[in-house]
Amino acid sequence: MKTNLKILSMLLLINVAAFAQKDQIKEAQSLYDKGKSEEALAALKKIEYLIVNASDEDKSDFFYIKGNVCKDLASKNIDAVNNFAQASSAYQDILLYENDSRNYKYAFKANLALKGMKSTLVDGAFKDYKAGNYKESAGKSYEVYLIDKKDTLNLLNAAGAALTGKDYVSAIKYYEELRKINYTGKGMVYYATNKKTKEEEAFISVSARESNIQAGLYEKPRNVLPPSKKEEVLISLAFSYLERNDYANALKYYESDLQLNPNCMDCYINLTYVKMQLKKELVNQMDQLGNTPNEQKEYEKLSAQKDDIVRSTIPYLQKALTIEPKNPDVIKSLLGVYRSLDMINEYNALKSGSGM
Repeated sequence: MKTNLKILSMLLLINVAAFAQKDQIKEAQSLYDKGKSEEALAALKKIEYLIVNASDEDKSDFFYIKGNVCKDLASKNIDAVNNFAQASSAYQDILLYENDSRNYKYAFKANLALKGMKSTLVDGAFKDYKAGNYKESAGKSYEVYLIDKKDTLNLLNAAGAALTGKDYVSAIKYYEELRKINYTGKGMVYYATNKKTKEEEAFISVSARESNIQAGLYEKPRNVLPPSKKEEVLISLAFSYLERNDYANALKYYESDLQLNPNCMDCYINLTYVKMQLKKELVNQMDQLGNTPNEQKEYEKLSAQKDDIVRSTIPYLQKALTIEPKNPDVIKSLLGVYRSLDMINEYNALKSGSGM
């Protein structure tokens, strides 16, 4: 008897929770209809933790109103990037749940909303970039990528905007993602000139460009097959890590790029810089040591490591000189390395040969 009572109590609690969810969803819808989107979102947050166990219909209702509310807040520039992300996630949840249940109540509207959001975000990212709002531009481009991961150009745009804005943490995140998906950027790019601004712009497809040309907004179409972006991704990653003083990762990616392009002058110069920074770290450790026998042994060990690091820059600098034989900065750097290692013959030969 007690067991039956417990089961009955649990069923009653479940029913009460289900009715509460429906009421909160209706309240949120009513607030949204009145233009009170922030209050509607607050109402939805009260029951969000319960939705995972809700019926398929309640899930669809919940995520559809949440998507509409967050999209409305984003369009009003209220925490735009986060609310666009929330709206995108909500609409995609609708597609997920309705595909599973085969009950397509909001799927068509959710797809339309996602397409509209993508267009809005692309335009917003472009305007933010031109206005110098690089962080906002990067965030919006990344949200476009999350909406449609097949359109990887938006991930590259996010990474580029973050790098330009010196947000190296975000730049690393985006470029690492590009590297993991083996992004090359290969594929035709469709350009046309904006009649109003006289600037050339890229379109994601031929049909998108043609519709704008037919509308009389663009002219002078042309197609371009760009070179691989793989090297750009590696170089940008290396630079971002370098700016974060993460020398190990900077070293790794500059060396990775040399496998693609053995004539990368910037790689050789920056690899030398990275090695010299590692040398400085060892010198700092040496400066902290005292005069005890154990500390003297440690000093000699670190000194040998320091010389090995300096010596390892020689191939980089020599290769750089084969690319640009008269580069004064490279010559000075190599002379300094030879001098620090007491490589007198090499020093004199380079000095006399360079006329410095």
